[in-house]
Amino acid sequence: MTDKSPNGNIVTLSGVRKSFGENLVLDDIDLELERGSAVVVAGPSGSGKSTMLRCINGLESIDSGEVTFDGRRVETTGREIYSIRAQIGMVFQQFNLFPHMTVLQNITLAPLEVGASSEGAEDRARALLERVGIPGKADSYPADLSGGQQQRVAIARALAVEPKLMLFDEPTSALDPEMIREVLDVMRDLAREGMTMVVVTHEMGFAREVCDRIVFIDEGRIVEQGPPDDFFNHTKSDRAKEFVDKIIHH
Repeated sequence: MTDKSPNGNIVTLSGVRKSFGENLVLDDIDLELERGSAVVVAGPSGSGKSTMLRCINGLESIDSGEVTFDGRRVETTGREIYSIRAQIGMVFQQFNLFPHMTVLQNITLAPLEVGASSEGAEDRARALLERVGIPGKADSYPADLSGGQQQRVAIARALAVEPKLMLFDEPTSALDPEMIREVLDVMRDLAREGMTMVVVTHEMGFAREVCDRIVFIDEGRIVEQGPPDDFFNHTKSDRAKEFVDKIIHH
């Protein structure tokens, strides 16, 4: 497949600004995401991390600047956005599973809507449940699952459309501590398999071990970014150093 994006980047944000009323949430964001890379976005609450994710797949419009995905400009209106979103899987803090549907039905819904055969969609769903470590839960309902199991179903559902990019918005923050690891293990495997990922998370152990780059955002601006070793051991900015000290030594 021809790479239409410059330098192998699948996502580029250029001069992106976004406000909610008087509140400037993203302030001149420039970011490039290479294919096959795993990037963790870190920063204090309210710094714009989740909004940036939602701008990448067009769930939020931007006020100025440009977002491109796979060489195409991301707009929140028009038909083009649906074909872009179909190639981006997103996993939210809350699992957002349909409670009246079984696990299998939740996972096959999107592939069936875009024309997959029922047999093909079901086979892929069962393979994905195996992949996320809960093959026996196909006929269960979300209410019968633990939070960690529900989040793994949400990951399987996002993977069902064979996305080019996975976005994770604080996927473990609603989980009990003992369930966090089982979700991070699935994400770790995805990264090792070469899935392109952007992960908003406070799990700095995961960031240190798995990601290629950490992007630190504060007050809507990218303050610092670099490989995990540089970020944790050789931070350049006072604000990032303060953040690392709080996270590591808390």
